Amino acid sequence: MNQEIKKVIIPIAGLGTRFLPLSKVVPKEFLPLVDKPTIQYIVEEAQKAGIEEIIFVASSKKTTVIDYFKENKSLEKILKKRGRNELLKELETIKQLEKSLNFTITVQKQPLGDGHAILQAFPFVKKEPVAVMFGDDIVEGKTPCIEQLIRLYRTAQRPVLALYRVPEEKLSSYGVVSVEKIANRVFKIKKIVEKPSLDKAPSNLAIIGKYVLTPEVFDYLKQAKPNKKGEIVLADTLQKMLDEGKNIYGYEIEGKWLECGNKMDWLKTHIYLSLKDPRFGPELRRFIKENKLI
Repeated sequence: MNQEIKKVIIPIAGLGTRFLPLSKVVPKEFLPLVDKPTIQYIVEEAQKAGIEEIIFVASSKKTTVIDYFKENKSLEKILKKRGRNELLKELETIKQLEKSLNFTITVQKQPLGDGHAILQAFPFVKKEPVAVMFGDDIVEGKTPCIEQLIRLYRTAQRPVLALYRVPEEKLSSYGVVSVEKIANRVFKIKKIVEKPSLDKAPSNLAIIGKYVLTPEVFDYLKQAKPNKKGEIVLADTLQKMLDEGKNIYGYEIEGKWLECGNKMDWLKTHIYLSLKDPRFGPELRRFIKENKLI
């Protein structure tokens, strides 16, 4: 019997070194995009896709992420007393997320790789298929990105990776896949090559930080040996599965991939979304024009 995917693992335990010195005090998942933190975009995508439980994998210093998604009755009481209904309306979105989702948090005590982080969520997943969404990747589109992967999983019943075509000059920054095309946007993964040089890139399809994982992946993660850096890496584990003849699929996602993994990518995404926002875009465009910034 096919199991529906109702849980998502969101690893947020990373050190955020690409955002130093700010990330010393502000976790990178709380960097704003327009007027809400990056992590909220990820949670909203999951909720729209029918996910019911969010499992955060955090470091011991980042457990306050749960507080963000909790109702703050004392704050609401103050705002009501002051007649700040417009601010109460802003908080309503968070309240609706809290009502429709269960939030769980588990701690990764040391930053030992993304595969190790995902493995910390196993007690909350056990023998269920599960979605995984990293906080660096926002996808703008009609259908939530993770829902696109879940739809393929219902048919394939195997792990599914989100794929996106990137320019040749950027391939060396990503995990790139060798594939066999199965159907429109659907591929059978043959090999994963991490950060290849242009002459060694097997395609222009890069993996972005959204997956559907089966219980079998956790079996492999448990047996995985750390790499030279002492980390258990999800891509290495998936490659081992491929080497042993396991089927893994990729889906070329529909939508626009907006990256937030470093300062420049985050700035570009922040500007892009801000200019498109009907509340702020028109005034920002006037400001840019008046000050001859372009």
